[in-house]
Amino acid sequence: MNTALKELLQYRRLYLLSLVLGIGGSFQYGIQVSMMASAAEHVQSFVNDTWMERYEAPVDASTSMLIWSFVVSVFSLGAWAGAVHSGSLPVTYGRKKALLFNNVVAVVAALLMVFCRMASSFEMILLARFLYGYNVGLGLSVHLMYLGECAPKKRRGFLTLTGSIFIAAGKVTGQIIGLRELLGSDSAWPYLLASSGVPAVVQFVSLLFFPESPRYLYIDKGDTEASKTALHWLWQEDDLKQEVDDMRSERESVQGEKAKTVLDVLRSRCVRWQLLALAIPCAGVQFCGNNALYFYAFDIFREAGVAEDKMHYLSIGIGATEFVTISLCSLVIERAGRKKLMGYGYLLMGVTMSVLIVTLSVKDLYPWIPHVNISLIFTVICIYGLGPSGVSMALPADLFLQAWRPSAYVCSGTINWVGMFLIGMLFPYIVGAIGQFCFLIFVAYCIFSSAFMLYFVPETKGKSNIEIAEAFNQLNYKHKHTEKEPNIIQTQF
Repeated sequence: MNTALKELLQYRRLYLLSLVLGIGGSFQYGIQVSMMASAAEHVQSFVNDTWMERYEAPVDASTSMLIWSFVVSVFSLGAWAGAVHSGSLPVTYGRKKALLFNNVVAVVAALLMVFCRMASSFEMILLARFLYGYNVGLGLSVHLMYLGECAPKKRRGFLTLTGSIFIAAGKVTGQIIGLRELLGSDSAWPYLLASSGVPAVVQFVSLLFFPESPRYLYIDKGDTEASKTALHWLWQEDDLKQEVDDMRSERESVQGEKAKTVLDVLRSRCVRWQLLALAIPCAGVQFCGNNALYFYAFDIFREAGVAEDKMHYLSIGIGATEFVTISLCSLVIERAGRKKLMGYGYLLMGVTMSVLIVTLSVKDLYPWIPHVNISLIFTVICIYGLGPSGVSMALPADLFLQAWRPSAYVCSGTINWVGMFLIGMLFPYIVGAIGQFCFLIFVAYCIFSSAFMLYFVPETKGKSNIEIAEAFNQLNYKHKHTEKEPNIIQTQF
């Protein structure tokens, strides 16, 4: 029996946990992002019908657009609220209970979607979208937190990267079930919008059979035996000495201090560079242009002569491409490392989008250029999947010690969801003002993130959290060598 098969069998419960966490975690993000495009026409029609029923007059165009914009953007506001609570709920009640509660939120949102048409209430859609956002904001952070704390350091990158795989799988799933032949019809759209209730129920039932995070049990709760039992059940290993020693060192490094607040993370010198690494290349992944490219793709498809009824199928191809490339990234991340994949990935994205700006500017010169533009879109998606997308899920789990991690995820979630809200609200106006040159904003961000990642962020693959903290302290205290205390991991203000 070869080594890979032995590892697969040994860690089969851990891989099963990653599947369960992904179904109710990052998968929900992907499906919510993609399904709304299929439901847009039907939701707007429902709003108009409801308005007619109440006021005996059709809704005017500006009010209809305002309501639809709020239906879309309230998701990001809910996600931000969920991200804020990801710093307190997992600490107070544990990672597992936080996710169980989170699934109840998704089920309530699904029920609101199912009955909104019966109640003739588009307000129920708004509330459900907010709750779905809350579910995604809390679930995405706790999913990565939980999985990163359960994984051995040699598999941590691969396992946390599955978060990106499930996002891509959710996007493809949302695009497929949103086809008119399935749930994208006028009669079935409430069930399309309620579909996120299904993975929530699956995760709720499945999680009951899994243990709490071993690191949470040991470091936060001080329950050594429960932590060892959880590790043994997940890893199927008898010799857990190294992992227990790592957890003991981490617990001793904070000297019994409680979990840090967001303010602690923002003002403490000892995590300054970790916070920058989290905020610029990871949480700022919304600003690399990937989501905007999905928006712009339909215009490029039209210019290439793609029929309107075929565009949805081509968008499924984009989603499938992202899924395949992220899956490939999971196979190489532990060999290539986080730093190179994300750093060079951003660099190549910047270069490719620069070429795209040029070809979009001269698209009318030759009939074959629009087809080149489609190829460039797929190229950018491939690069994004092989680098920034996957690493943005894997790197945050490496950067912070246990006491800092929950609040760090609050910071990450805030940047991520506020960024998504701003792009969703402002990007159409920017496109209307400057056209294809809007991608210059994303090119600048990609080049800056690439330089930051390659020149300043230490490699984290194969290192324990203590070793990573020591590496970052070379940056955090590089001008204060004489003032550094013997225990460089200890909190300093």
